[in-house]
Amino acid sequence: MSSDLDVSALAINVTIPPALRWTDTRRGETFTLTTLNVRLLPDGSLAAKAYGRPVGGGRGAYVSFPVPDDPALASLVADAAGHAGRLWAAHRGLG
Repeated sequence: MSSDLDVSALAINVTIPPALRWTDTRRGETFTLTTLNVRLLPDGSLAAKAYGRPVGGGRGAYVSFPVPDDPALASLVADAAGHAGRLWAAHRGLG
């Protein structure tokens, strides 16, 4: 295995359980946040943004929202990152 490989992106999408979902407003439109995009940064820390759909229906714009400072959401992000790491480590190569 080569340690000089340039891997430019390590990101996962995580569905937010209904009990942890929240709403936020952008440009006068209210969104229900249902998905987290979690990225592994070069320093090993995690970054997360939330995405969702307009409460009023429709597709709306693909707009990111900050993830609130909430222990339950932080735990969801950490658990999802650990689970994704185990899945990646167990890969079986190209199908």
